[in-house]
Amino acid sequence: MDTALKLNNKKHCITFSWRLFLSVIALFIAFALCFIAYQYQREKEYKVELLDMQLQDYNERLHMELHYLNDSLWDDKLAQYITRHINKELRVTVISLQGKVLYDNCGDSLKMENHIGRPEIQKALRDGKGYDVRRLSETTGVPYFYSATLYDKFIIRSALPYDLNLLQNLSADPHYIWFTVIITLVLVYLFYRYTARLGEAVNQLREFAKRADKNEPIDTDTDFPHNELGEISGHIVQIYKRLRETKEALYIEREKLITHLQTSREGLGVFTKDKKEILVNNLFTQYSNLISDSNLEETEDIFTVSEFKSITNFIDRTPKRPSNEEKRMSININKNGRVFIVECIIFQDLSFEISINDVSQEEEQIRLKRQLTQNIAHELKTPVSSIQGYLETIVSNENLPREKMDIFLERCYAQSNRLTRLLRDISVLTRMDEAANMIDMEKVDLSVLVANIVNEVALELEEKHITVVNSLRPKIQLRGNYSLLYSIFRNLMDNAIAYAGTHIRIHISCFREDENFYYFSFADTGVGVAPEHLNRLFERFYRVDKGRSRKLGGTGLGLAIVKNAVLIHGGTISAKNNQGGGLEFVFTLAKEKN
Repeated sequence: MDTALKLNNKKHCITFSWRLFLSVIALFIAFALCFIAYQYQREKEYKVELLDMQLQDYNERLHMELHYLNDSLWDDKLAQYITRHINKELRVTVISLQGKVLYDNCGDSLKMENHIGRPEIQKALRDGKGYDVRRLSETTGVPYFYSATLYDKFIIRSALPYDLNLLQNLSADPHYIWFTVIITLVLVYLFYRYTARLGEAVNQLREFAKRADKNEPIDTDTDFPHNELGEISGHIVQIYKRLRETKEALYIEREKLITHLQTSREGLGVFTKDKKEILVNNLFTQYSNLISDSNLEETEDIFTVSEFKSITNFIDRTPKRPSNEEKRMSININKNGRVFIVECIIFQDLSFEISINDVSQEEEQIRLKRQLTQNIAHELKTPVSSIQGYLETIVSNENLPREKMDIFLERCYAQSNRLTRLLRDISVLTRMDEAANMIDMEKVDLSVLVANIVNEVALELEEKHITVVNSLRPKIQLRGNYSLLYSIFRNLMDNAIAYAGTHIRIHISCFREDENFYYFSFADTGVGVAPEHLNRLFERFYRVDKGRSRKLGGTGLGLAIVKNAVLIHGGTISAKNNQGGGLEFVFTLAKEKN
């Protein structure tokens, strides 16, 4: 394995230009060698054929001489003719058509065996002429180059000794080999220069690709070589530059969209065609949990909620093929004293958006503003009138018994305490409304805070036989104002102790957490609240049972303080009735609130 890794590293050490150069040059040299070998063989064959033509010419001249002689005169005349006209080394043989040697100037024809099986004789009988390049003579023991020609009555065969002189004559001319080698070297040099420039462009492009892959800074003004690859590389760099600018613009738009979703006054969720979450805002999660009978640990669980069944069916019925047409569906959901408009939009790529809008919220805010002044005046008037009535009775009746006077004074003191608490709560709300950005923030451990509150109210819990189940895990920490966070959980606890009843259970949990928020549930198993009161519980001075609330000393501002404290910490809060009975508050708190 180590050897393979070393070979692989060694392979990558060779640059692209060198690999291209070596591979092409290897093919070119192979071609040059094949060409030289082929040309060498062709020239050699050409010289063999040329020598064969010369010997054939000798044969033809001998045939013309023999044509005018009788067979008995061949020996003398042929010897004279060969001596006078032909190369002294030339061997001449006359052979009958049956292969019998009729004459041979280098041996006794009578003692020679039949030549019908000789290759050149066979070719001559078949084609009219033939040759054999090199064969050892059985008569002389010398190798010869034979050339035979067929005539009407006999075959004439000429032969030259295959010695050094003949070998030199038959060898190819080496000049063309040197010429080919020189041309090859020149072409190798020129191709090296070309591949070097090509490799430079490839190396620059490779370096650009590496930096682009690692998202490192890139010089888009790189000067590439002036060739086709350099031009292509320049275009790629410009395309990358435009894509990067587009990506940055899309990132900015994406951040704008996310900011818009998070600050939107309606719940928005975007999902893939497979119902997987792409992006949801806090209100979407809040409204989904308010509509659902149980808290949703995952956003995708919304598709199992019965109230969203028609929306889910609408999504499932949509054809699973992309279309240019956008499809919409809208439904109304009445739940826990609120009216929601839920709209689903299926986009062209089959992804879809679900929006949840609380249409009762705006009317509620208008009504709250209209009633606020009246409520404050009314709530202040009640304890002032009581105090004034008791004091007038004491002043106007000089003979009022001491016991009766003490009772009236105690009632005056109680009403003054109630007035003090009322003014204090109004002051707290006013401070939260007008100076929310000036509230000091610090790191707060909610797990410890809630545990302290449970310990503080332990006697009251014991008196009413109330069990508290604190499911908060250790070290749930966020950045916020300790006093306001304390008021959230303390007011919810006091509210449950005061109004939920006896022999009940209170359950406090953090059922979900994401990158930005904690999701809390504060639930009790008490008497609950009628649905028509749920969406008004957080109104200032609103009471479900006015007589009972005043008797218990409530100011009607506790839950309003809770809501404002939650809002200051970047969250939202809602109330709903549990299926098994009792009231549940579901709220979120931002992990970081500056």
